[in-house]
Amino acid sequence: MALRLKDKLGRKFDEEIRFFKGWISNTKAVGAILPTSGITARRMASVIEPHSGRPVLELGPGTGVITKAILGRGVRPENLYSIEYSTDFYLHLKRSFEGVNFINGDAFDLDTTLGDARDTTFDCVISAVPLLNFPMSRRVALIEDLLARLPVGRPVVQISYGPMSPVVAMPGRYIIQHLDFVVRNIPPAQLWIYRRTH
Repeated sequence: MALRLKDKLGRKFDEEIRFFKGWISNTKAVGAILPTSGITARRMASVIEPHSGRPVLELGPGTGVITKAILGRGVRPENLYSIEYSTDFYLHLKRSFEGVNFINGDAFDLDTTLGDARDTTFDCVISAVPLLNFPMSRRVALIEDLLARLPVGRPVVQISYGPMSPVVAMPGRYIIQHLDFVVRNIPPAQLWIYRRTH
């Protein structure tokens, strides 16, 4: 029991060191100083409809905490497309999660990044892209691009560390819903949902 706990803590420490190195090397692409907590990741993944038959799109998987929660929700690895900007994180993810469609690319240029999968309709999007690091015009453009890849009413879930939605309201274009405030995350995380209504 003590050995298993030691191994688990060792893996968590390794993950946090890897994440911190990624943050140091590219503070614009990594939004937090520590990986997302498992509680936050599971809350984000809770919106997935695993029996919809449609794949899930994940943005900014980092060390894979949210990826693990998505798979734990019942999504088959081949039904998960996960885009990571950092090559170091991407290589780590490829080694850690067999069968997942990891892509080393830019979430802000999805037609190029998704390649042959650009016309795929996804069940939902789970995003940890650090939107607050980008101008508002790029944030809105990303959310609208993501929503165009989903059936009407299906969500884009976004994690953020500010008190307000990182994307401004655009009445008639999408609606914003506050999903949760997760205190057991460092730093505490706000979860937001964006949906098209028509």
